[in-house]
Amino acid sequence: MTRTILALLGGVALSGCMVGPDHVSPVPKAPAQGGFVGGGTAAFAPAEPPAEYWKLFNAPALDALVAEALKNNTDLRVADANLREARARLRETRNARLPSTEIKASASYGQAAGSTLGLTGAGPRGDSYDAGLDVGYQIDLFGRIGRAIEAGRADMEAVEAAYDLARITVAAETTRAYVDACANGQQLAVARESLRVQEQTFDLTRRLFEGGRGTALDTSRAGALLEQTRADIPTLEAERQAALYRLAVLTGRPPAQFPAEVASCAVAPTLNSAVPVGDGASLLARRPDIRAAERRLHAATARVGVATADLYPSISLGGSIGSTANSPEGLFSSSGFRFGLGPLISWSFPNIGAARARIRQAEAQADAALATFDGTWLRALEETESALKRYAAAADRMTTLERGRAQSAEAARIARLRYQAGAESFQIVLDAERSLAASEALLAQARAAYSDQAVTLFLALGGGWQTAATN
Repeated sequence: MTRTILALLGGVALSGCMVGPDHVSPVPKAPAQGGFVGGGTAAFAPAEPPAEYWKLFNAPALDALVAEALKNNTDLRVADANLREARARLRETRNARLPSTEIKASASYGQAAGSTLGLTGAGPRGDSYDAGLDVGYQIDLFGRIGRAIEAGRADMEAVEAAYDLARITVAAETTRAYVDACANGQQLAVARESLRVQEQTFDLTRRLFEGGRGTALDTSRAGALLEQTRADIPTLEAERQAALYRLAVLTGRPPAQFPAEVASCAVAPTLNSAVPVGDGASLLARRPDIRAAERRLHAATARVGVATADLYPSISLGGSIGSTANSPEGLFSSSGFRFGLGPLISWSFPNIGAARARIRQAEAQADAALATFDGTWLRALEETESALKRYAAAADRMTTLERGRAQSAEAARIARLRYQAGAESFQIVLDAERSLAASEALLAQARAAYSDQAVTLFLALGGGWQTAATN
C-alpha cells in the first residue's frame, strides 16, 4: 500500500506536463500594422483616438446620454449577464483540479441470500445502515484538465471582448442617434427658412399680379415651388422623431420618454479638429472583435490538447471512510468502521481510433479559428480604410457645398432685386430660389453625413472600448 501511495504521489508531481500544441498568438505577425493608407491627410492626426471619443463633439447633452446608455442599455445588460455566465463556467472548470467529495448515508431493511452466508435456506432478515465519505482526485498527468481550463479561460476572455464590442456599439449608436436628431433638426430649420423665403416670393408675385405687373403663370410657378418645399417638412419631422425614439430606447427608456432637450437641437455636432486615428498596431489592440477572434483561436488550440490527452491513461486516486452496521448505534462502534484507498487507471489503448479522430476535429477547428482571425483583421482594415476615405470625402463635399450655397444665396438676392426693379423675368427669380433651396438642403444633408461618417470612423477604429475586467 505504501508503494502504491508513493507511486501516485510521483504521478501528482508530474501532473504539470501538458500534451498538445501551445497557443502562439498570430497578432505579432498580422500584416499592415503601420500607418493607414487613408490617414495621411490633414483631416487626420497620428495620435491614438480617445476612449470617450464622443466628447470631441463638445456636446454635454450627448455626453450625458452616452453615460446613461452605458448604464441602462438592454443589450449591455444581456452582454453583462453572458459575461457573468462565462466567468461562472470557468470557475466550474477550474474545480476539476480539486478533489471531489461525496457524503452518503443509507438505511434499508432486507433479507440476505443464504448462499452467500453458507446457509442452505434463506438468509437472515434485518436492518442495515451505512454512512461514509468518498473522496476522489483525478491526477492531471497529461494536462487534460489544464488544457480544459486554458480553453475555458480563453472562452471567457472572448465573451469579455464581446461585452466590449456591445459597449462600443451602444456608445456609437447613441452618438449616431443624437447626431441624426440634431441633423434632422438642422434640415428642418433650413426647410422652414426656405419655406419662409418662398412664401415671401409667392406673396410678392401675387401682389404684382393683382397690380397688373405680373402673370398668373408666375404666381402658379411660385406656388408650386412653395408646396414642394412644404412637402419635405413632414418627412424631416418624422425622421427627427424616429431618432428621438431611438435615443430613448438606447438609454433604456420607452420611446415616449425621449430626451426633450434634444428635440430642440438644430445644429448637427461636428468635429472641429483633425481626427486622431492611430495606426494598424493600435487598431489590433483596440478592436474587440479582433481580440475575440484571437481568444477563440486560443481556446480551439487548447482543445487540441484536451483531445490529445485522451490518447493516454486517465489516473484517479480514490478513498472512502465510513461505517456499516445493523443498527444506528452500531455506526459509531469500532466494529462497523471501514475504509478503502486505491488508484483507478482507465485507458482505451489500443482502440484509440476515436481519440485520434477527435484530435483531427480539434485541429480542423483550430485552423478555422485562425482563418477567422485573419478574416476579422482584414475586414477591420477594410472598414477603417473605407471609413477614413469616406470621412475625408464628406469633409471635402461639405466645404464645396458651403461655397456653392454662398453663391446661390447671392444669386437669389440679386435676382429678387432685379425682378422687383423690372429688369428680370420671374423665371430667373424662380430658378434662383429653386437653386438656393436645393443648395441649402444639400448642405444640411452634407453636414449630417459628415457627422455620421465621424461616428462610423470611430466605430471602425474601435473607439469607446473599455476592458470588461474594469467594469
